[in-house]
Amino acid sequence: MTVAHPSSVLNCERGGRRQAIVESLLADVFQGRLRAGQHLVTQELADRFGVSHTPIREALISLAAVGIIDLAPNRGAVVRRVTAQDVRELCQVRRALECEATRQACGRIDLAELHSLADAIRRLQSVAPASAAKFIAEARAVDSRLHDLIAQSCGNKFLALELSRLKILFRGFRDVSYLRHEERNDLRRLAEEAHEHLAIVEGLLAGDGRAAAKAMARHIRSGLKYWTRSLPETIEPATNGNHRPQRNNEPRMKHGSNTD
Repeated sequence: MTVAHPSSVLNCERGGRRQAIVESLLADVFQGRLRAGQHLVTQELADRFGVSHTPIREALISLAAVGIIDLAPNRGAVVRRVTAQDVRELCQVRRALECEATRQACGRIDLAELHSLADAIRRLQSVAPASAAKFIAEARAVDSRLHDLIAQSCGNKFLALELSRLKILFRGFRDVSYLRHEERNDLRRLAEEAHEHLAIVEGLLAGDGRAAAKAMARHIRSGLKYWTRSLPETIEPATNGNHRPQRNNEPRMKHGSNTD
């Protein structure tokens, strides 16, 4: 997830603007620039991104739908608390959904696409990266391409829709983890991930849904430890200005929160 610059948001189509704003706000939450209990003011966000209130409201609804913010009458949008436990629970859900999608995609997925993906993964494994940033950008593209291809090929529109809804969270946590690797110039995880991706693709190419699903489960379990290390156990609440601090008994991030 790359943080959207305000000028780049303006250049997007309407739906793209909403998505760019969602990704930018997610990055702010996961990297600690937005704190639990902080109010998100529609006008301030519209000024920041140079857009009307409509894409801002749409973005806030999307974030509320995946449990990152609360939308409530008389309170507006308030950032929820995100913890490592949230990441663990999300990965449990992700493993169930993506392993099932992988099983169902086996035999349906386009073989030419799979061979192309396998080639891209092997190039990542064999070529010394010119820079950490470039290598991470290529690894991000391969990861998104593989998971999207599986979701689109699973033959279950409800499963595909749920994966599409939650992938903004999956990729938000992934990209925070990638940023940590880039800052430390440590690409070992990316090499591990390429190996895990190739195992999934090879299982699908062999027509072995069980092996591919097992490889997907290993991939998600392996990624979990890096995702949780990239977040503080508790993102501390905001306490200054008009930001209301979050009390200890307030709910943390939840999935599928009520947005009415």
